[in-house]
Amino acid sequence: MSGVKSYKELLIWQKGIKLVLLVYKLTKHFPDDEKYALTSQLKRASVSIPSNIAEGFGRQTDKSFNHFLNIARGSLNEIETQLIIEKELEFVNDDNLFNDIIFLIEEEVKMINAFARNLK
Repeated sequence: MSGVKSYKELLIWQKGIKLVLLVYKLTKHFPDDEKYALTSQLKRASVSIPSNIAEGFGRQTDKSFNHFLNIARGSLNEIETQLIIEKELEFVNDDNLFNDIIFLIEEEVKMINAFARNLK
């Protein structure tokens, strides 16, 4: 990571922030009775992605960073699963936004995988 002074410079962190914003936008119109269930879990999982990337960067060892990247990757899988459930439950009213989020998740997983390989 030579030359990188801040986690905010990392494209994987920037895409993580974008994912959070899209998830919040998508869940804005979910049923109120889901506010403390799937919606809350989905939001927390999305926030954990850039948060874990930032925390891993701050640990300043490749081994520790890789550990936090693994957690972020797990959260991406969690979000994708929850989105599929919410789509099946017909909570999703914007298919384009849903598809954009799924695409971003797939892209983010690939980028984290590549980034993690470079740390080893």
